[in-house]
Amino acid sequence: MKTLAATAGAAAALVLALVAPVAPAHAVNPHGGDGLRAASPRAVELGGVRVRLQPGTEQVVTLNRRRGHHATVTFWARDADGGWTARRTARDGRIGYGGVVPGDRRRQGTGTTPLGTHRLFSTFGTHGRATARRAGWDLPYRPIRRGDFWVQDNRSRFYNRYRNISRGGFRPHTSERLTDYGAQYEYVVVLDYNREQVRGRGAGIFLHVNGDGATAGCVSAPRRILAFAMRWLDPAKHPVVAVGR
Repeated sequence: MKTLAATAGAAAALVLALVAPVAPAHAVNPHGGDGLRAASPRAVELGGVRVRLQPGTEQVVTLNRRRGHHATVTFWARDADGGWTARRTARDGRIGYGGVVPGDRRRQGTGTTPLGTHRLFSTFGTHGRATARRAGWDLPYRPIRRGDFWVQDNRSRFYNRYRNISRGGFRPHTSERLTDYGAQYEYVVVLDYNREQVRGRGAGIFLHVNGDGATAGCVSAPRRILAFAMRWLDPAKHPVVAVGR
């Protein structure tokens, strides 16, 4: 049978164990002092826009809606210490004439821009491949040719894909002929919105050069900003665009 003194000692030890601070299994210096870095956050807020980061994301484009179809466009680069620095900003960006809506609730033909974070994975435009090589555009690039369309035909298995009419498989009158937009599509970065091809959700959401007013659902920015984007975006840095309210 335990003595009263032993019982009291055990109780005191228990109290000390409960209140004493617990040292972490491995304390990591976020600035790399021990040769390691803290894990990257999965989401950050940049320029008033919430961004869901992909693994390895070091480049972000944000569109912060100001009023109507106007938005501030900012390009962000991740610093060596894990922070973010704005590299370019333009206050005359544009969104769709229908405003913004969550991507999974968007309907084709509504002129709405999908909210949220989308990967930037390829480009196209009116310049030739030789120009792209000289300019150092790193994302995959495709020059617009006669007969090129972005398929918006809900019956087609090529829905929400780039395709030339000579290859068939879609109804051209339901789709977007790319040569019709020479100014806006001089420089285009493709968002991965609806890559899973959900019919009726919308096709052809891009970051492109500003037109005269609102877009039909894309996001756009001044020509000088798109020219910068084509040079700056790097697939090795897993770039994304985030659209806010």
